[in-house]
Amino acid sequence: MKISSKKKDKILEQILAYLFSQNPKPIFTAYIALEIARDEEFTKKLLLELKQKNLISEIKKNPSGRDYLKRARWKLTEEAYVLYKNIQEVKK
Repeated sequence: MKISSKKKDKILEQILAYLFSQNPKPIFTAYIALEIARDEEFTKKLLLELKQKNLISEIKKNPSGRDYLKRARWKLTEEAYVLYKNIQEVKK
């Protein structure tokens, strides 16, 4: 099934909004998928797309510095956080 670019953009906005609300805490892919009510594989595909646009960063290590084998956590980049914060302040 194909999803329209308009709907895809809305889902990307949902992901960014959720990561903004949880900032600076990095969130696992599964939790993001649960929050936006989407499949994990589809969510991962969208997260990788956001990573290519330098809006989010992928964290592949746990807090003690060991590599995750099959997991990743995600958070907004500093630049994206500042831009999103400015947009939120303008809306007020």
